[in-house]
Amino acid sequence: MSVDPNALFQPFKLGDLTLPNRMVMAPLTRNRASEGDVARDITATYYTQRAGTGLLISEGSQISHQGQGYLRTPGIYTHEQVASWRKVTDAVHKAGGRIFIQLWHVGRVSHTSLQPGGAAPVGPSALRAQTKTFLEEGFAEVSEPRALELSEIPGILQDYENAARNAKEAGFDGVEIHAANGYLLDQFMKDGSNQRTDAYGGSIENRARLTVEVAEAVLKVWDKGRVGIRLSPAKVNDAADSNPQALFSHVVEKLDGLGLAYIHMIEGATQGDRNAVSVDYEGLRGSFRGAYIANNGYDREMAAEAISNGRADLVAFGRLFIANPDLVERFRLGAPLNEPDRATFYGGDTKGYTDYPGLDEAA
Repeated sequence: MSVDPNALFQPFKLGDLTLPNRMVMAPLTRNRASEGDVARDITATYYTQRAGTGLLISEGSQISHQGQGYLRTPGIYTHEQVASWRKVTDAVHKAGGRIFIQLWHVGRVSHTSLQPGGAAPVGPSALRAQTKTFLEEGFAEVSEPRALELSEIPGILQDYENAARNAKEAGFDGVEIHAANGYLLDQFMKDGSNQRTDAYGGSIENRARLTVEVAEAVLKVWDKGRVGIRLSPAKVNDAADSNPQALFSHVVEKLDGLGLAYIHMIEGATQGDRNAVSVDYEGLRGSFRGAYIANNGYDREMAAEAISNGRADLVAFGRLFIANPDLVERFRLGAPLNEPDRATFYGGDTKGYTDYPGLDEAA
């Protein structure tokens, strides 16, 4: 099929929202929250600079203190956090943008120093992830987790529902459930990290149960056209599955039945091999009636091809948006791109955050 070079810049109807283009800013952890894990004034500047994007998805924001896995990530469970995010959404809306918040519980990918009372992180099973987290001293090995008790699951679901309600109070246009990247919901779904023998372990249906129940909890608060979910079939943060095709076919079918606005699919290994796992992404896309957001390693040409040929409705970009607040306009004009400074990805202040030049400044 032919490729329409302007495919990225066509409007798209997402639920009852009209997006001016097909470009999405992926959720990006930047570790710049202040005391109390509140969003800062520079956070409002950061997102507002990128408000020309079809849809902004905020950095992952923990639904509870227990849900935190990295230093200085914002939350959405206290009054102060809600008020801080309200400044962000007001600024984005004033600039004409649309922004969803990503609801996040990291599960076992955490450290005792970040947990309430120095407790162990929680996961589906007491299996330590072979990955690292970000602390005051830099990157460090995650702590040994404990398995969630069956009696604790309703409390987790209530935390998601409360966070979804807080997101509405904070002025977000919708929410994305983070069920990817080896965090809590992904840990439950994948048999490499879930060894439970109760209703949340064993079969694919049981392992997918928590993800489906979280979506149902969020839908108590938000209209289905304002709720999306992020998925990653490949191994991330030491969470892998022995049959990802069967698992994610089931998960997508269940989510389709709930009528979610979109699935945000990380195709392959994050920032790595797009063929890292044998999954038919086009098949998954075909079995979901909502929108399909493609993610992972896309450039302007790949994105235009995916949309032109119907393999995706929208395409999410991460690091390109870090370095290019006006990425939409740069793509539209075929203008050169700023290179991202990896040293400033995590933590810090305005450097590498709000100081990347736009095209007008570069000129």
